[in-house]
Amino acid sequence: MSVVLVTGAASGLGWAMTRLWHEAGHELVLADVDASGLADRVAGLDPDRVLGVVTDVTDAGDLAALVEATRERFGRLDVLVNNAGITHRSPAHRTDPAVFRTVMAVDWQGPVELTMAALPLLCESGGTVVCISSMAGWMPVPGRAAYGAAKAALTQFFEVLRLELEPQGVQVLMVHPSFLDTPIDEHALGEDGRPTGRARSTVGRLRSADETAARIDEALRAGRPRLFPDRGTVVASLLWRLAPSLYQAQVRRRFADDLG
Repeated sequence: MSVVLVTGAASGLGWAMTRLWHEAGHELVLADVDASGLADRVAGLDPDRVLGVVTDVTDAGDLAALVEATRERFGRLDVLVNNAGITHRSPAHRTDPAVFRTVMAVDWQGPVELTMAALPLLCESGGTVVCISSMAGWMPVPGRAAYGAAKAALTQFFEVLRLELEPQGVQVLMVHPSFLDTPIDEHALGEDGRPTGRARSTVGRLRSADETAARIDEALRAGRPRLFPDRGTVVASLLWRLAPSLYQAQVRRRFADDLG
């Protein structure tokens, strides 16, 4: 039985992973900024194995309190899942820079600071850090400049951290989903920082949170370092690197609405 901490646990992919690991018998620390949503989720789970902690991942005090609550309740941490995230759908040149700061704070700074705070526990257990990145961090997706930049930064940081933590026995699993059917896009920010009413453009099949959670669990149990969503998205990322002009022409057509 493992102790698993999941951020953004009250909805979407975070909740799908929580349900899966709860059914498997693990002990869980659920963190989310949505206090009422988190309370509702925790109420339906085994109170002897689950701890809910209201957490804003952009608040260093909250992160320290989250790690300390984990230590006090369970005495260890085996898996840290950096899942909490936010996105935007807006042309970069028309977007308030405050939106960029928000996206970077949630999608990059939060996971980095939480991982640093949790490292003593993870080193003690020889644990694993799971980071939910995105294929948008590998190739440009119109209307998501800050999101792609944050996920690219997340990937580079934790790929380096993987190398540095190998002697301590801490592993890193980088997950790079494509388009998911989760609330993250329902709450995407627009250029003014408020939820956008712009329809979402996608490529390929929209994957469910449950399907993605199952694949993450499989990769985690197998000790894999990286998880990619599907062959089509991997091919698209290769096209971006090998024939960038062709890739840009295709996404310009596909994401015309996002380009404004």
